[in-house]
Amino acid sequence: MLNINKALKTLAVGLSLVAATCTSAFAGEPSKSMLTPDNHSLILIDHQPQMAFATRSHTVESVRNNVTGLAKAAKAFNVPTILTTVAAKSFSGPIFPEVQAVFPNQTPIDRTTMNTWEDKRVTDKVKSFKKNKIVISALWTEVCGVGPVLSAIDEGYEVFFVTDASGGVSKEAHDMAVLRMVQAGAKPITWLQYMLELQRDWARTGTYADVTNIAKDHAGGYGLGLIYATEMFNAKEGH
Repeated sequence: MLNINKALKTLAVGLSLVAATCTSAFAGEPSKSMLTPDNHSLILIDHQPQMAFATRSHTVESVRNNVTGLAKAAKAFNVPTILTTVAAKSFSGPIFPEVQAVFPNQTPIDRTTMNTWEDKRVTDKVKSFKKNKIVISALWTEVCGVGPVLSAIDEGYEVFFVTDASGGVSKEAHDMAVLRMVQAGAKPITWLQYMLELQRDWARTGTYADVTNIAKDHAGGYGLGLIYATEMFNAKEGH
């Protein structure tokens, strides 16, 4: 009887090891092209009143909402972030207050150049992060977005452009600018896709609350669904 019990215990341990090995063997590796909290930096370009007044590809309300969600997501995952404006004092006005509120201690780099990449303060900052991937959002897409995206690609960076936290003077201007950037190798992405790509696993509890709270505030119907599920069923993503 003792030998039988011993054999059964040995078999159970063996089966556990096999199961663990199989689980590990079949777990896929995430693509190296995906964004992670530590492999990129973010540049928010010219989210200012004067630029927003002429934006027609998206509503001003949606751009303000989406870029704020984007900024909060970057902050939640400690992504190195650059804020930059153009002619803030003389023409375009201050950066959106809700974006500034996410980074209250950061003074935006104010430029005269339409192409952010032509301002040495910006490129020096980008290089100091030592990240090969860059995520960019800008007003307007066809000017202040295209310039740095194409320039960064030419210098060997992998660039992602956040299409719904940006905008152009018309839908056509925005769409053609995005197409031009994609043809050059840029990857289009939306702000919510960005945040969920960084989270990727709801078991990552360190950022779970931040991510779901940002979604509740800025992700429209999805955020409302989170509020409903939490209030009605005490439900959680991944459980």
